[in-house]
Amino acid sequence: MAKMAASIVETGEDAFRKIFKLYKRRNPPPDFSDVIDFSKCVTTDKIVPVKLDPAAVSDGDAAKVGLRPVKDWKAFNLQGYPGFIFITNPFLRGSQLFWVRQCLKIYPQKPNVCNLDMHMSPIDTQDIWDKSVPNLSPSVGKREPRTLLERLRWVTLGYHYNWTSKTYSANHCTPFPTELHLLSYQIATACGFPGFIAQAGILNYYKSDSSLGIHVDESELDHSRPLLSFSFGQSAIFLLGGTHRQDTPTAMYMHSGDLMVMSGQSRLFYHAVPRIVPTHRKVEALETDRCGWHSGWQGGAVVEQVSEEDWAVCARYIHSSRINMTVRQVLGEGQSFPETPPLPGHPEVRQEDDEDRMKRRRKSDSFNIKNT
Repeated sequence: MAKMAASIVETGEDAFRKIFKLYKRRNPPPDFSDVIDFSKCVTTDKIVPVKLDPAAVSDGDAAKVGLRPVKDWKAFNLQGYPGFIFITNPFLRGSQLFWVRQCLKIYPQKPNVCNLDMHMSPIDTQDIWDKSVPNLSPSVGKREPRTLLERLRWVTLGYHYNWTSKTYSANHCTPFPTELHLLSYQIATACGFPGFIAQAGILNYYKSDSSLGIHVDESELDHSRPLLSFSFGQSAIFLLGGTHRQDTPTAMYMHSGDLMVMSGQSRLFYHAVPRIVPTHRKVEALETDRCGWHSGWQGGAVVEQVSEEDWAVCARYIHSSRINMTVRQVLGEGQSFPETPPLPGHPEVRQEDDEDRMKRRRKSDSFNIKNT
């Protein structure tokens, strides 16, 4: 990666943007030979295996949220990126299906907030799943999305992120999903962060031509707690840089089921997703996982078997799409938000004229995920 980056980045230029544009380029397509693929478990002077503490999370507690025993996880550090941990698909067979279903059917429901709420009435954005199922089909090329589900770009959970002010607030919050908190808690604990409290989530929905711009996640009031990132569906190229945009980023694949934990110094590193990479073989493997439902999940498990009808819809969606969940702890112990008036975008704030609504629509739709 360093060799290729040096050949296209000149001194003083924005190195990150150069690499971002390289991997986003469609014609001619970029060379992916320098992209790290952790699923191949290759150890180099830059990729360092991490031995997590298997006693931190019991096998039973892991299984309840659909995870394999911690001793079986394959985790890695990257030299030069303190606090960054990459875990290749620690999910038990069949459990990814549950989380995909949650992201498509459950989490877009009210009272959670999505990009469609910025320019549609609450009645119109009710029952996104049910309204979309009859007409949902795998996306081909760049056709216009026909259903609400295909038009989803983001969903926020818990403390709802405000895309305009780039802040959270106490008066824009709804209950965080219990099962997602438990999943995040077990992963954070296994990675050395006991007591992690999942307070905010941002779900991003990527089509085949989507990208996520260069940014730093710094809006949380407590940066000592990790940021957890989950990937489902199609693969993506993830770029991780440093504290300055002049720092040349490292490119890596995120496949379905992979996790990233950004903590320590890496918690405030620039990062981006320039490209979705079609990987139908891995998605087809998810479908075969239905046959491998883990019988040990009964008794206190938060995951449940996905019905054939629900999975048929999910499979059509992820045939050409990717879902990313990022989970954060916003407040540290003893912290609280400063008192502020209700923020634009709060469900209780609807008094806005058409011009203001259109401005917010453009910002909310384009800030996070952009289509080429």
